[in-house]
Amino acid sequence: MRGPILLLFWGYTVQGIVRIPLQRLPSVRTQLRQTNRLEEFFRDHQHDIYQRTYVQCFPSGTQSLSKGRSAEKLYNFMDAQYFGQVSLGTPEQNFTVVFDTGSADLWVPSFYCVSQACDNHEKFKAFKSNTYIHDGKAFGIHYGSGRLMGIMARDVLKVGSITVKNQEFGESVYEPGFSFVMAKFDGIMGMGYPDLAEEMGAPVFDSMMAQSLVEQPIFSFYLCKSKSSTQGGELLIGGVDESLYTGPINWVPLTIHSYWQIKMDKVTIQGVDSFCYGAKPCQAIVDTGTSLIAGPTNDIVILNELIGASPTSIGEYLVDCHRVSSLPAVTFVLNGVEYPISAESYVRREMLGDREICFTGFAAVDLPTPMGPGWILGDVFLSEYYSIFDRGQSRVGFAKVRR
Repeated sequence: MRGPILLLFWGYTVQGIVRIPLQRLPSVRTQLRQTNRLEEFFRDHQHDIYQRTYVQCFPSGTQSLSKGRSAEKLYNFMDAQYFGQVSLGTPEQNFTVVFDTGSADLWVPSFYCVSQACDNHEKFKAFKSNTYIHDGKAFGIHYGSGRLMGIMARDVLKVGSITVKNQEFGESVYEPGFSFVMAKFDGIMGMGYPDLAEEMGAPVFDSMMAQSLVEQPIFSFYLCKSKSSTQGGELLIGGVDESLYTGPINWVPLTIHSYWQIKMDKVTIQGVDSFCYGAKPCQAIVDTGTSLIAGPTNDIVILNELIGASPTSIGEYLVDCHRVSSLPAVTFVLNGVEYPISAESYVRREMLGDREICFTGFAAVDLPTPMGPGWILGDVFLSEYYSIFDRGQSRVGFAKVRR
């Protein structure tokens, strides 16, 4: 990290660039598979794979979650793998969080949480923080298996060496579903636009900009996919690290200001235009909160057929591990630039006992948008390409990761 500096950039008085180390840990899906509980989980929680979830806030004492405004968000805790650490309160209380560009809210478990999931994670003890401010609102986040519920608060948040004052966040008191029990993270730090946060307060990065804590109004991700180490890369707040990528940055303008959503020109397989071309343009959400690439069900079925994958009873697609080197690349075209993903990158290898199983990283999710069908570019894509999220100019940049 560079030492503190002081300059003016796009109207921001700034104090440096901060690196947040990321860990790469087994996803809930991987843990369930290794304990032979995956199929049972999918039978009981068919809607927990991908969600369009709703966040609502309402005054303290209101009983119904149906009141208040709502915003659509993406969560896929089954496959989240990259986590980092933040702290809340004075003195600091540490939490492992998913830095999630598919949402905009910050929440961690409360000391008063009554769910089994909270027993397995760090819990925020408001009574131990001398900077804690009770907010007086309740919040609820709806999932397929229930709803996460809690209360809102404000406190000092520390992300790396950045100290954010008076940051609003949620303290969960009830966390539904078995996926939270097995999750390797305590909470979520959303990094989407304020439109996704609705009444839950300013997102953390907005607070950083408002308090002049970042060198530039951008952040960037380098995701490492090495399976031999838990070192998962880094989140760089306030800038980019040119040593982590090669070639020029391709800047792709956003089509809306809520998700980090961009237009996708097309998807090709072996040089043949297959999806999102001509009269069928697509939108793509750049989402660090999921490890997969997702698309409309019909397209994903065809895509997996074209690369020779066979469906399972729980919506995954199997390939012969011995054939991976001969499988075709799948190429995503963004702003006229091709981004090929090789089979070695899109195939997930997992062990089931002493047997290796290979799955594709392409999953079905129907996410319609006013501007065309929606795709999700998760970590299968982002581990190949350095990604830069530019709030100042409303765009996402991509460059080839340097290995």
